Amino acid sequence: MKVSHRIAVLLGRVFPVKLYSNVVRNMKKGILELLVIGVAVFCFSSLASGMDEPLGSFLRHNGVPRYSYRVVASYPHDRSAFTQGLLFEGGILYESTGLYGESSLRRVDLETGEILQKIDLEDEYFAEGITVWEDKIIQLTWESRVAFVYDKKTLKRLETRPYPYEGWGITFDGENLIVSDGSETLRFLDPADFTEKRKITVEVGGQKIDRLNELEYVAGKVYANIWYGYEDLIVVIDPRNGGLLGWIDLTGLAEQEKGGENVLNGIAFDSWTRTFLVTGKRWHRIYRVKIEE
Repeated sequence: MKVSHRIAVLLGRVFPVKLYSNVVRNMKKGILELLVIGVAVFCFSSLASGMDEPLGSFLRHNGVPRYSYRVVASYPHDRSAFTQGLLFEGGILYESTGLYGESSLRRVDLETGEILQKIDLEDEYFAEGITVWEDKIIQLTWESRVAFVYDKKTLKRLETRPYPYEGWGITFDGENLIVSDGSETLRFLDPADFTEKRKITVEVGGQKIDRLNELEYVAGKVYANIWYGYEDLIVVIDPRNGGLLGWIDLTGLAEQEKGGENVLNGIAFDSWTRTFLVTGKRWHRIYRVKIEE
C-alpha cells in the first residue's frame, strides 16, 4: 500500500512494501494498521516536503490563491471501491480501483452508482490512475512498471505496455500524457510510446510540493490531489512551469467517510456542466462541486 511505501522512505525503509500490504489487508483487529497510519499522518503533514506547518497554512502564508467550492449534487458510490483514478466522458463515469487482489477498471452509472462493467486485474497488479487517449483508456499500475491500454467502448484490454515509472496519477492535455509518481515532479509523455518529452517541478517559494497523486487537466491547468495528510487538498498547477495557480481545501467535504486510508482521491471534470466530480477511497458518495476562483 502507499502508506507503507512513504513510511519506509521517511523511517529508513523499515517496512517491505508488499509484505506490509498483505499483512494489513488480512489483519482482523486493525490495531497495527491504526498505529502505522497515525505515524504516517504525523510524518506526511510536515516532514514529507520538509515543511514545519500544514500544507494549507503554508500556501496561505505564501499568497497562493485559495479557490472556493460548493457542492451542487452527490451520487451513490461503491463503498468497497479503493478509488485510484476517476474520469467522466460521454455521460459515463470510469473508475480505477486499487489494492493487490482487488484492482479493477469500471464503467459506472453516475446517477445510480450501478457498476455497468467491471474488469478485474490480475492479483499481482495494484491499479492506479486512468485517462482517455483517442478511443482508448490508459490505466497505470503502482509498482509493476506496466500500463494497460483498453478499448474505451468495450473495456477490452488491447495492450500491456512497459511503463518506466512508479504509477500514480495520469491525465491528457490534448497532446501529452501528464503523469505523477508521488513526488513533486510531473512528466509529459508521448502517449504513443511513453517517451518523456519534458518534466516540471511543482514548487512555491522554493519549497517543493510533493505527494502529487490523481490528476485532471482542464483549460490549461492541472488539478492534482495531494495524497495523505491532515487535509484533503487539490492544488492547481501551471503546466508550463510548475507554479501553483491556486488550491482547494476539501477537508470538510465528507468527514464521516474518512479514517485510515479512506482519503480524498478521485477528480473528474464534466465539461458539459463545468463542474468536478470528486470522491475518496471507500467513500459512499461522489460529490459534484463547482469550483470558483
